[in-house]
Amino acid sequence: QVQLVESGGGLVQAGGSLRLSCAASGRYAMGWFRQAPGKEREFVAALSRRGVMTSYRDSVKGRFTISGDNAKNTVYLQMNSLKPEDTAVYYCAARPILRGITSNEGDWDYWGQGTQVTVSS
Repeated sequence: QVQLVESGGGLVQAGGSLRLSCAASGRYAMGWFRQAPGKEREFVAALSRRGVMTSYRDSVKGRFTISGDNAKNTVYLQMNSLKPEDTAVYYCAARPILRGITSNEGDWDYWGQGTQVTVSS
């Protein structure tokens, strides 16, 4: 059974930073999604297993960085210059390595429990 365990969420003021972590029970391509209250879940960033490929939604480019530690099967999301509109529950997602990465939520196979990120103005 695949397990994804997220950590690192919290409350931060606008302009601040947070780093999310997601530890997987195996080797996968991994990504981050988020869901704000009353909105659909949306893609944030993704990273291929070897880190060769990354993808970001436009609104976080230049502020968020996804990275990974293959030895630990862990992916990170460094979030800088946070804005109130970044407030959401952030979910880690995983899919088989050979399938690569995608921004389509329906193409991800495994999901973490979510971690709350709240950015105050």
